[in-house]
Amino acid sequence: MTRYICIHGHFYQPPRENAWLEEVELQDSAHPYHDWNERITAECYAANATSRILNDQDNIVDIVNNYASISYNFGPTLLAWMEKHAPAVYQLIIAADETSRKKFGGHGSAMAQAYNHMIMPLASPRDKETQILWGIEDFRHRFGRRPEGMWLPETAVDNETLDIMAQNGIRFAILAPHQAHRIKKPDADEWEDVSGGHIDPTVAYAVSLPSGQPFSLFFYDGAISSAVAFEKLLYKGEMFADRLMSGFSEERDAPQMLHIATDGESYGHHHSHGDMALAYALHTIESENLAQITNYGQFLENHPPEYEVEIFENSSWSCSHGVGRWKEDCGCHTGGHPDWHQAWRKPLREALDWLRDTIAPLYEKQLEKYFTDPWQTRNAYIEVLIKRNGNPQAVESFLEKHATVSLGSEEKILCLKLLELQRQAMLMYTSCGWFFDELSGIETVQIIQYAGRVIQLSTDLFEKEFEADFLDLLEKAPSNIPEHKNGRRIYEKFVKPAIVDLKTVCAHYAVSSLFKEETGSETIYCYDVEQEAYKHESVGNASLAVGQALVRSATTRESDRFCFGILHWGDHNISGSVQKCGKDEFASLESDNLFQTFSQAAFPETLKILEEKLGTVAYSLRTLFRDQQRDITQKILSTTMENIIGIYRQIYEANLPLLRFLKDANMPAPQALLASAEYVANVDLQHMLEKDDFDPEKIRQVIEEAEMAGVSIDAPAVEMSIRRCLENKSTAFHDTPSDIDLLEHLNDLLTVLSYFPFEINLRKVQNIIYDVLVNVYPEKQKAAAADTAEQHWMEIFESVCGKLKLEV
Repeated sequence: MTRYICIHGHFYQPPRENAWLEEVELQDSAHPYHDWNERITAECYAANATSRILNDQDNIVDIVNNYASISYNFGPTLLAWMEKHAPAVYQLIIAADETSRKKFGGHGSAMAQAYNHMIMPLASPRDKETQILWGIEDFRHRFGRRPEGMWLPETAVDNETLDIMAQNGIRFAILAPHQAHRIKKPDADEWEDVSGGHIDPTVAYAVSLPSGQPFSLFFYDGAISSAVAFEKLLYKGEMFADRLMSGFSEERDAPQMLHIATDGESYGHHHSHGDMALAYALHTIESENLAQITNYGQFLENHPPEYEVEIFENSSWSCSHGVGRWKEDCGCHTGGHPDWHQAWRKPLREALDWLRDTIAPLYEKQLEKYFTDPWQTRNAYIEVLIKRNGNPQAVESFLEKHATVSLGSEEKILCLKLLELQRQAMLMYTSCGWFFDELSGIETVQIIQYAGRVIQLSTDLFEKEFEADFLDLLEKAPSNIPEHKNGRRIYEKFVKPAIVDLKTVCAHYAVSSLFKEETGSETIYCYDVEQEAYKHESVGNASLAVGQALVRSATTRESDRFCFGILHWGDHNISGSVQKCGKDEFASLESDNLFQTFSQAAFPETLKILEEKLGTVAYSLRTLFRDQQRDITQKILSTTMENIIGIYRQIYEANLPLLRFLKDANMPAPQALLASAEYVANVDLQHMLEKDDFDPEKIRQVIEEAEMAGVSIDAPAVEMSIRRCLENKSTAFHDTPSDIDLLEHLNDLLTVLSYFPFEINLRKVQNIIYDVLVNVYPEKQKAAAADTAEQHWMEIFESVCGKLKLEV
């Protein structure tokens, strides 16, 4: 009996990009990271690309890329984010597929995914086709080959979806065992019922489809997959390996493939160090020849299906009611609020369906003037999506290739807006919008935001009102939280204020210009702002800026020109106006009267002149997009915070002996004293760690003093600071590994680690130094025999490796 093991990880995050800015904005809930994509990348995606194998002393003896030894899929929208924001991790994920092809007989381990995680049985036939085609083309663009398999979001399945996949060259998919209904040999008359998860998960199955195209299904081992996700099986690699081996049956003589499938985030995000358990289990199985590691493509080639299977259509892996979780209050929820209902799910889907179906014929009628088939044109639009970042010619190439008539600049803008309309209309069906418990959750607000973008584009394109009818339907979706009431209130509270147009972008540019040393043309997310005129003067803490700018969307190419005037009264008080204008209107705005009035500190009169020239004052600090709003607010607060830290420091230093006494006496310190002490200690640590040449001894003193006084260190923020400091120093050393001063400084910095009362994430530092260990150390070792300088380098480097738990 031949034993095979295949572990599949479904790595996915919902699209989190602001629907108007095409970037993920600051998410405070992900602190100390910028957003959840960044946090989960650090905890999971990067961890699995550089996972550790430890020896008995818990020293790192190898760093491995788990992706090269497992089956995996990444959501296309997540990979697009990662390509831009975590390129090193992205490249390791792509490279792992090439490695796996060499390892598994030419079959890559990466699988495609339906584009934006839409629940396919609930999708329209057109959306099913586009989701599959976009998933395939995105995969081809990134991995340089056609995908063999495709992951179905939530493994939600129907035969129509499988048939579209098969007709487009996909060979297999993975389902949960309870999604199998019955099986039989091809020449048998009788079917065997395997419902309830009783199917043999160790072989592949053929499924008959209307088109007659061949297609195979794998049904993962449900019990072991569940143990990985929910039963702490990843606590130890040995436990994981033993449990995997227990899945084989001694009663079967035929080849068996034990395979599991879970969310990839189990390996590091949901379960800390889960990536290491995975790496150790794979290492143990391979090194001890317990089984042969394989992937689905290789197994399918060597062991084609001997049985046919019929599935339960409209079923999934995460809803015991089929696909009810994404369309109704079926009873499925996360368990966090057992008293909450999900009665909002049905009216939310009905509102989105109405919007999609209302705009579809309007889109079709408009676009067929320029393209043969509007829906095939939408399918082909993926050509633009995968290339437009950094390649402005991609749009021109697409339009020239597919349009049936020569397009002028205004017609190009129209066509791009129509196609963007359709992209947003699919993004609003991302599955996470229904998965969780509450209508006002960030995932659900995100898909409603996509609907808001659809409404904005539709209103502009078709000169009709859509928002009122949409909100009438959305109002029927009740929230569990009284203050949010229903979908209408949530739209008005969270979506309406987020809506962006060209004028808003110009207002952001104008307000932010007040806080820059130099201003000029710049790119603001997916908009280009060309400065045509600008004048800025200050009086004390107040400042006035007026200007003219051309704002252009990089996505739709629409543009407009604006004049602006912004008055900063001091602190957070900012007022301004923006108005569309002609090319030569700035001169009237730059009148001596305006700046003369301002120079006399007559600010109300200055604002009145701005209103007369540019219309109602409607813009303030709130106008700024979230990241820049936070940055500028911090600048405004800096002087205030310096004054506060001075006061807090006096309180802390004056009462430090008292705090020590209270701690030694096991008596609680007054909250006011603790607050001032904690603030001072953490600010001091942050400032020290920001310096290139900080003194480790001073770090130790601050931490010891805080501990003696019973003061808590802000672990997430300080950990991130020391981590980034060490990463920067390690990178500098990696680039010039012979620099002994850098090496000694890094060695000194690592001494600091033992002072902190919490663990420092050293993964990236270890990766960097491990590369030096593998590629530089051997040559240094040879040279050290005859060179005392190289001997000294060796001693310091080995000390660094010891502190990083790297086995030399």
